[in-house]
Amino acid sequence: MVFEGPHGWTEWSPFLEYDDQEAATWLKAAIEFGYAPTPELRTKSIFVNATLAAVAPAEVEQQLDAFGEFRTVKIKVAEPGQTIEDDLARIRRVRELRPSVALRIDANGGYDVGTAIELAKQLAIESIDLQYFEQPVKTIAELAEVRERLARIGTKVAADESVRKASDPLAVAEANAADVLVIKAQPLGGITSALEITNRAKLPVTVSSALETSIGISMGLHLAAAIEVESFDAGLATVALLTDDVCDEPFIAKNSKLEVKRAVPSENKLAKLAADSERVDWWQERLKRCFELI
Repeated sequence: MVFEGPHGWTEWSPFLEYDDQEAATWLKAAIEFGYAPTPELRTKSIFVNATLAAVAPAEVEQQLDAFGEFRTVKIKVAEPGQTIEDDLARIRRVRELRPSVALRIDANGGYDVGTAIELAKQLAIESIDLQYFEQPVKTIAELAEVRERLARIGTKVAADESVRKASDPLAVAEANAADVLVIKAQPLGGITSALEITNRAKLPVTVSSALETSIGISMGLHLAAAIEVESFDAGLATVALLTDDVCDEPFIAKNSKLEVKRAVPSENKLAKLAADSERVDWWQERLKRCFELI
């Protein structure tokens, strides 16, 4: 759902399976971005990373080419039905094709502790350095164990799901379970809330997207531009993964950067991509329920 407030267009896009309580947090973010002024920006553009899905090595080059030039790539691993050898083959292919880019891998909590350690050690043996290993395991306790063991080989651990889906987003930092926090504006209730979390956690961060349109990406860019702590290249280039977008000029990175600005959808794209009446009713009813919660 996209709508326009006095400060510009905003987006509410919690995943369909989320319950109303979780979706309401995302709604807080959408309302804030449309109806409240954004914090002071510290930069006019943001460096962004490419994102590689869990594809076969033969498909890696084509997927990466869609992002043009970039200096960092996030590689998905731990895909259901795949093996650690599949993951290693994908990572090796990226290193072969782009020897100078920084690599980060993301398991979305899909490994157990032993497998996460095994993968990281094998990459270290092959001198394939990682910027960090994102959400290798599910729980905060497991993250803390993996972080302690990977510190011995110099591999950093980042937390994503353990931050954005936790009742207490600061629990990861308090448990010393991560070196980096992955921050997303909508899941954390908006830019103001996300900034408060980063300032209190006192850890480096990566601002990332939740597969929004350019309007949602604009919210993420404003967050990234207001961050005061150390930050890595943002995971905000995901419009390149979409089939279409609501803007005539989608937020596609040029020379590894995105400009920090508001997105304005086109009437033609809104008409073309409009949901059917049943789905519109579903979203409007969801909106009423979630608005009552906040």
